[in-house]
Amino acid sequence: MSTYPIVHIEFGTRDREKTGKFYESLFDWKISQIPEMNYATFDSGSVGGGFSPVGVDFPAGMVAVYVQSDDIEADLLRAQGLGARILNHQTEIEQVGWWGRFEDPDGNHIYFYKPIEPPS
Repeated sequence: MSTYPIVHIEFGTRDREKTGKFYESLFDWKISQIPEMNYATFDSGSVGGGFSPVGVDFPAGMVAVYVQSDDIEADLLRAQGLGARILNHQTEIEQVGWWGRFEDPDGNHIYFYKPIEPPS
């Protein structure tokens, strides 16, 4: 049986460089800028995450939690059976893995994530 650990957290940002500097100064997180993707990652020492551009699918104030899944589609259907609404079926992140998203009965968006190579 899967353990479903939280493996990634994303914050919405209007300026990834400014946001990265803020969290680096506040928490001493290691920030890596990825300009070609308009994205930045952080390493908090316990869980990693990123800064996503604010937009229609990622409004200001949104925090996305990624939960590891061994079978994204099965887990999405299981969530749906419990009252969730599937927002995105399994989608590839090139050379990284796959993700899928659902909305829980209270409106929170939760992402399933499956890496290409499971972490050791």
